Amino acid sequence: MMEAGVGGGGFRDERVPPWGTQETRELIAARGELEREAAAASAGAAASRSAKTLWEAVAARLRARGYRRTADQCKCKWKNLVNRYKGKETSNPENGRQCPFFEELHAVFTERARNMQRELLQSESGASVKMKLKRTSDDRSSGESDDEEDEVEVSEDEKPMRSRKRKAGDKGQQLRRTVENSNTGRSSIRDLLHDFLVQQQHMDIQWREVMERRAQERLVFEQEWRRSMQKLEQERLMLEHSWMEREEQRRMREEARAQKRDSLLTTLLNKLLQDL
Repeated sequence: MMEAGVGGGGFRDERVPPWGTQETRELIAARGELEREAAAASAGAAASRSAKTLWEAVAARLRARGYRRTADQCKCKWKNLVNRYKGKETSNPENGRQCPFFEELHAVFTERARNMQRELLQSESGASVKMKLKRTSDDRSSGESDDEEDEVEVSEDEKPMRSRKRKAGDKGQQLRRTVENSNTGRSSIRDLLHDFLVQQQHMDIQWREVMERRAQERLVFEQEWRRSMQKLEQERLMLEHSWMEREEQRRMREEARAQKRDSLLTTLLNKLLQDL
């Protein structure tokens, strides 16, 4: 296959060969594999991959499978597939321009949503544990300070210590507010993720409804076709029957004429013999 572009060079061939069906499926599979590896790496606290490195890795996997494509070509093709997946072609397949790779793309995006939800739950659980430990330490320090105030009077030398404790308490409150703000941001991300999943489910329902409606229409069409074929068969049988009746009547008329002709010839011959 001719390579449409040379990465890192000045020459670029403008003739881009079209993507085949199996080649497009391999592109979607390579992107899904890299997303799964990225999700596993993020779970192990590994460094994230940049967009340029990601598409170079996709192009490398395609080359390993026998398809020569550049990173830019893979990126452009992926954007087109995503636009068709999210556009009107998918939500309204009756217009005749359906997304031919809907199932493969849907599997990749569904797995991505699940990975995002799992990471979000893990981050929320870690933040909640840190929040509880911080509150416990703050309550313990505040209890100890109250006990000290009850036992002894505060002298002029102890005022700087009290000021430092107050500043530490203010810092703890600021930290709690920061954690609460981060929890609010996580809740908004969770809401967005929930909306995305709801939209995916809605698209699945629409797709199933369209498929069921088409199956019902095909069933109705087949029933009408069978009825029309039965009607045509009945008409053919009636025509054949009428033709056979006409043929039978014609044969009977010919036989009657032949009998009359034979009887006339016999009578004529007898009369001639009698005259002789």
